[in-house]
Amino acid sequence: MGIRIEKKASTEVDYDVIVVGAGISGINCAYRLQTETPDAKIAIFEARGDVGGTWDLFKYPGVRSDSDLFTYGFAWEPWPYSTPIAEGDLIVSYMKDCIKKYDLGKYLNFHHRVRSCDWSSAGQRWTVEMESEGRIKTLTSRFVVMGSGYYNYESPLESDVPGLENFRGRVIHPQFWPADYDHAGQNMVVIGSGATAMTLIPNLAKTARHVTMLQRSPSYVVSIPNVGRPKTWAETLLPRRAALAWQRWFLMTFQWCVVLMCRHFPNFARAEFMKLVVASLPDGFAHDPHFTPRYTPWQQRVCVTPDGDLQKALGGPKPRAEVVTAHIRTVTEHGIELEGSRGGKGGDSTATTTLDDVDVIVTATGLRMDFIGGIPVTVDGGGRIDWSTRRCWHSAMLSDVPNLFFMIGYVDASWTAGADATAWILTRVYRHMRKQGVTSATPRVGARDAARLRDRRFWNLASNYREAADKGLPRYGDVAPWKPRDAPPRDLIYAKWGNVTRGLHFGVA
Repeated sequence: MGIRIEKKASTEVDYDVIVVGAGISGINCAYRLQTETPDAKIAIFEARGDVGGTWDLFKYPGVRSDSDLFTYGFAWEPWPYSTPIAEGDLIVSYMKDCIKKYDLGKYLNFHHRVRSCDWSSAGQRWTVEMESEGRIKTLTSRFVVMGSGYYNYESPLESDVPGLENFRGRVIHPQFWPADYDHAGQNMVVIGSGATAMTLIPNLAKTARHVTMLQRSPSYVVSIPNVGRPKTWAETLLPRRAALAWQRWFLMTFQWCVVLMCRHFPNFARAEFMKLVVASLPDGFAHDPHFTPRYTPWQQRVCVTPDGDLQKALGGPKPRAEVVTAHIRTVTEHGIELEGSRGGKGGDSTATTTLDDVDVIVTATGLRMDFIGGIPVTVDGGGRIDWSTRRCWHSAMLSDVPNLFFMIGYVDASWTAGADATAWILTRVYRHMRKQGVTSATPRVGARDAARLRDRRFWNLASNYREAADKGLPRYGDVAPWKPRDAPPRDLIYAKWGNVTRGLHFGVA
């Protein structure tokens, strides 16, 4: 069936704000707009058929947040459950409850995939082209907010696994886990050592014949109490909503202090993290080499295991899972040949050179990063913007691109805290523009800032997927307002009360 083109005859702007994506960033943004700018006409367009974003897409066994939900949840409707780590289905259910409670569903438009956005300087508006049910629609808006995430929903990061094409068994990427797949009784190898692998191993081990986590290098893995977590003093003494609000701010501040410690006292931080790692491992399980990273904490993300479920799967007289630290020489028809491997419980155990009789290989090797979901953006019909040539303004807008906001979270704190800071800045800029009677706001690097700006990377992690995407990502500077966010409590205070007009140039239709 061909695609039909619908052309709009009206010259009026359809919306004041179009939000792309109905994940946690888009829903949070809609709430802030509804509350802070009630006169704005807004709409959310979502390519999929439901809310949730990441949590609606990922369906692999046990998929869960690797951030605590007390800070990952919405500030305006605190996470209502006692478990700080929760699986994807419960997160989606929580989001739907929030949407219903605050009547945000009226903004939602599903099965609308944004194909391009073009800014018109003459019309002072965005033209957004999207596909829905085989038709191409064009809508106009004063502002566009990209809550579409940071990775490619359609294509994963290609796995750099030599000889993978030789394998006769099944190869699965967690991003596209088959809905009808039963892994019971299978001998499985999960390649990777990040949050996805940490989630998969204990969940697969419940019914699989055996599961091996095959890693090239280890990550920091910290166990936290989840089910049956003891109540804090605030939960005991304060009204429930006040206790949850206090808990959110305490955790946000505490996590920030931990990150500061890791930045300024890396050796001390490494020693303290290793104490936690060693304490969480089963008796007799040597932490070296499988749980001794070569880097200091927060050069890559720290992995969290609720109630030590990964560590428990590795322990006992008959462990359901094991860790092998090695480089892959090649994948064969029914196994994996390794170089420099250490298996079993680590330490003095016998080295493993081959993983035999493998039924399934799971490539948990990362996501393909795609800034603002890979949506082509142009200005006045020009060429597609190369984001690597742009600088980030307050982690919310991009140099020389008018009225475009993007949602990005933290790498060392909860995503939602960063997205909420952007939402606050958006509402304040919107109100300022309405008050001043202007129609566009464009971040521009002035001559004074340009002379002293030095590049800072978009995402300060050493992860493989971040390195692979580096050339296509925008840059930060080291001078405000071009510096990255790096302190959630302070950033949120600034977003609500700080100067959000510096570096902006305003225009009129």
